[in-house]
Parts: sequence; structure tokens; C-alpha cells
Amino acid sequence: MSSSSTEEPCIPLRDIMSMMISRIGEITASLEQEQVDCFISTLTGAERIFVMGAGRSGFVAKSFAMRLMHLSLTAYVVGETVTPSFHDRDVLVAFSGSGKTKSVREACETAKQIGGQICLITGTRVSPMAELADCTVFLNTEEESCQVGPDHFDLRQLRGEHRSISAPCTPLGTLFETSAMIFADSVISALIEMKHCTIEEIMHRYSNMQ
Repeated sequence: MSSSSTEEPCIPLRDIMSMMISRIGEITASLEQEQVDCFISTLTGAERIFVMGAGRSGFVAKSFAMRLMHLSLTAYVVGETVTPSFHDRDVLVAFSGSGKTKSVREACETAKQIGGQICLITGTRVSPMAELADCTVFLNTEEESCQVGPDHFDLRQLRGEHRSISAPCTPLGTLFETSAMIFADSVISALIEMKHCTIEEIMHRYSNMQ
């Protein structure tokens, strides 16, 4: 069956990818170095690192915990059956775009009551979790400002593509998770340099029971 003649033309995937890359570049440029320094120093000074996130942010958190383990740091994912109790010398790294997610906020409240430290990776400057956090890394992922350069709207008009893909520029808030993943991997790269880890040392800790 042929598609409807009234169906709008598909936006070229390269344009969408270019827009996401452009936005991540803007987010990177707006990153505050003081926040990054605080985050890394808190991680390296902790006895153990607990990570948490809900939904897609949870996948980013788990990936980060795995990489920390590869660097011989003691890391756990909150909610896993083998995760031990949290102590006052530990740090909780929370990933939350909104800074309001109930399960993650409650974990932050528990960590605060115990006396541990909280590092928050978020896309919202003001939130309940930001008020609890000892260290906040703000990723400016407000998608209303998404662009692919100054002429992206004019180009779509010339092509007859009148619909806007600039708000939001990624499906259902994915820009935060993508940016958080890149930030987390960048932190791992920085730690590799700081700890003078070799590829052999890291590979030795890779799972061999998959």
C-alpha cells in the first residue's frame, strides 16, 4: 500500500544528528569548570561511590558505575541486590534531568541523613535534589533553544519543510541522557589520566563471564 500523499516529507537524519551534535557542543561550552572540579575531587575522596538514576538516566548511571569499577574504584548501583549499606564516608552520584524524580530524591534524602555526600548531574538548576547536593553539575539541556546553525529554519522553508524539529530536538528528553553519558565518559577519561591507568590494567577488570 502506498503512503498517503499528504504525509509530510521525512527530515534527513543527517540534519537531526547535526542538530544534536550542535546542541551537545553548546552544552559542553556552558559547562562550569568549578562544578567539574568539585565533582572529580568528591569522587576521588570518597571511600565508596554509589550511583543512581531512573529510567534512561539509570542506564547512564549503571554505565558510569561499570567504568568506575574498571578503574579499580569501589562503585555500586543503588537498588541492585548486591549493593551494601551506604555510610557517611561514601558519595551518592545521582543522575536526574529534572532533579525531582521521586525515587532518586528519596535516595538523596537518605544519603543526606546518613551524613554522606551527594553529587548531582542534572539539567535543571533549581530543584529539590540541587538543594540537597554537595556538588551539582548542571548540563544546560533546555531543548527549547535547539538549533542547527543560524540558517536551519530558512533551509527548511526553502525545502518546503515547514514543521519545526527544534523544540524538542531530541525525543522525550534524550538530550540530557546523551549529554550525561558523554560527561560521565569524559570524567572517566580524566580519571584515567589522573590515576595513570594502563589499558592492560583496565582490560584486566573487564567481565569475562558474559
